[in-house]
Amino acid sequence: MTFVLSSMMELGNKAPDFTLPDTVSGELISLSQIKSEIATVVLFICNHCLFVQHINSKLVELANKYQSLGMQFVAISSNDIKQFPQDDPVFMAQMAKYNKYSFPYLYDESQDVALDYGAESNPDLFVFDKRLECVYTGRFDMTRPGVQSATGSDLSAALDAVLNGEEVDPNQYPSMGTSIAWKRGTSKNNFNMFY
Repeated sequence: MTFVLSSMMELGNKAPDFTLPDTVSGELISLSQIKSEIATVVLFICNHCLFVQHINSKLVELANKYQSLGMQFVAISSNDIKQFPQDDPVFMAQMAKYNKYSFPYLYDESQDVALDYGAESNPDLFVFDKRLECVYTGRFDMTRPGVQSATGSDLSAALDAVLNGEEVDPNQYPSMGTSIAWKRGTSKNNFNMFY
């Protein structure tokens, strides 16, 4: 299993638009259609990753909280399902229902969206303001599977700052998790990989 540190999008970058199928509803969903006038959180996750499983329940809790305050969450899986059949859209839909995801869980079959965002790991998180400019990129929190319980403290701090009209702390840390399973055989930033 290969682990990576995310390369992190440059703050201020505009969110690339996308249109992808929602594995639960079957509908095509675009970022421009669902974006929030406060903040939009784009998450790259998958079913099989232990790091994603570690944050799942806390992620759902935070999504419910901040969506009730007018923010939007959307999750995307870009994994090659030939390598990881458990990340197939059928199983993504089951995972979304099991975990009670309150946000769309989209499948990026071409992997173009992951490449557009520079996503590297599962999970990899991006927060965009009302102008869809990146204000946060990186980790959910500092916890790790089997070591501590997930808190979502890093993501929460960024979202609270946006809600309060404050600048998000630019001192941000990369996310760590399993590498996105690339059809092309490798990520574009091999130097971030470790075993």
